[in-house]
Amino acid sequence: MKYLYLLYADESKMPAPGTPAFDAQNDAFNNYFAEIDGKGMFKAGDPVQASKTSKTVRVRNHSTEAASGPFAKGAEQLVGFYVIEAGDLDEAVKYAAKCPAASVGAVEVRPIFSM
Repeated sequence: MKYLYLLYADESKMPAPGTPAFDAQNDAFNNYFAEIDGKGMFKAGDPVQASKTSKTVRVRNHSTEAASGPFAKGAEQLVGFYVIEAGDLDEAVKYAAKCPAASVGAVEVRPIFSM
């Protein structure tokens, strides 16, 4: 079954590119990717640009509104996603716990409907 991992972290606490902390973070994600890809679990995924670049779209009464910023306001923002394949939800949660985002923010695990 496929699962969507939504990765959340506080953007204001993310390390700046070119710093040792940034390099360490990238190494951690590269190692995580190598593990899940090596097991054939990785299906898709990428980091996303900062929440300030987002638009939240709503259509009400045939009128479209595109507000600047993320849908949810809070201390943590969506910073990336993965689509993985796992045998069951327990396995998906086990590998979500290994994701570096889980140690500084959160990883939401969502089963994907098979259509």
